[in-house]
Amino acid sequence: MNKSYQYTLAGVAAILLWSAVMGLVRAVTEMLGPIGGAASIYTVASVFLIAVMGVPKLRLYSLRYLLIGGSLFVAYEICLALAMAMANSRQQAVEMLVINYLWPALTVLMAVLSSGKPCSKWVYPGILLAFLGVAWSITGEQGLTLHQITTNVATNPVTYAMALVGAFLWALYCILTKRIGNGQNAITLFFMMTAVSLWLKFALSNERMMVFDAESAGLLLLTGIALGSGYALWNYAIIGGNMVLLATLSYFTPVLSTALSSLILGLVLSQSFVQGVFMVTTGSLLCWWVTRKQFNH
Repeated sequence: MNKSYQYTLAGVAAILLWSAVMGLVRAVTEMLGPIGGAASIYTVASVFLIAVMGVPKLRLYSLRYLLIGGSLFVAYEICLALAMAMANSRQQAVEMLVINYLWPALTVLMAVLSSGKPCSKWVYPGILLAFLGVAWSITGEQGLTLHQITTNVATNPVTYAMALVGAFLWALYCILTKRIGNGQNAITLFFMMTAVSLWLKFALSNERMMVFDAESAGLLLLTGIALGSGYALWNYAIIGGNMVLLATLSYFTPVLSTALSSLILGLVLSQSFVQGVFMVTTGSLLCWWVTRKQFNH
C-alpha cells in the first residue's frame, strides 16, 4: 500500500475513534461516577499513549508552550468530559456533544478576528448557521424560541456552560498552539496533566468511591485505549497523509459523533436534532471553505 494512503487511513481511523469515544465516555461515567470515571479514562489513555509514543521528555518543549497549550488542553478536556458525564440524561449528553462542535466555526472566527486581514463575508453566515444548529438541536420538537432555549438550559446550566466554554477553549487552543508550538507535540504529557487534574478534583469532591466489575473495567479499558488511539493515529496521519481530505472529513465529525454516540447509548434522535447537527456541520464547512486559502497553509 502507498505510504501516503497509510497515513491518510490512520487519520480516517482517528476521526472514527473520536466520533465514537464520547458515547463510551458517557457509558463509563454512568458506571463509575462523573469525575472518577473521567479521571480513570484519561489515566488509561495516558498509559496507552506512553506505551505507544514513549515517555514525554520535558526538555523538548518550551515552557510557554507547556503552560499555555497545556492549560488550554486540560481545561478543555475537563469541560467536555464533565459536561458529558454530568448531563441529566443520555439525550442531554449528546446535546453537549453538539455544543462542543461549535469549535471549528469558532476557530475560524478567532483566526479572522486576530489576523486583522479582510476575509469573505460568508464567514459570518457560516458561524450564525452553526449556532442556530445548536439552538435547533437543543430545543428539539418544542420550537426554536429564546424562551425554550433558556428553559432547556435552566435544567442543567453548569453542563451547558462547560460545553460552550469548552468549545471556545479548544478554538483558542487550536489558534495559539499553531503559533507558539513550532511543531511541538506534547499530547501525552497533556493527557497526563488532565488525568492528574481530574484525580485532584475527585479527591476534593464528595463523589462516592468507584466500584469496578468486569463490565465497567472492560468498558473503561476500551474507552481509554480508543481515546488515546485517536490522538496517536492523528499524530501519525499528519506526517504524510492527505491533510486536505482529512481536514474536510473532520468537519463531518459532528454527524458521525452524534450518530455513533446515539447508537452506543441506545438513543433515537429526533428529526429536528439531526437537522441541527447538519446545520452545525454545514456552518463549519462554510467557514472553512471560504477561509481555507487564508488560514490553512
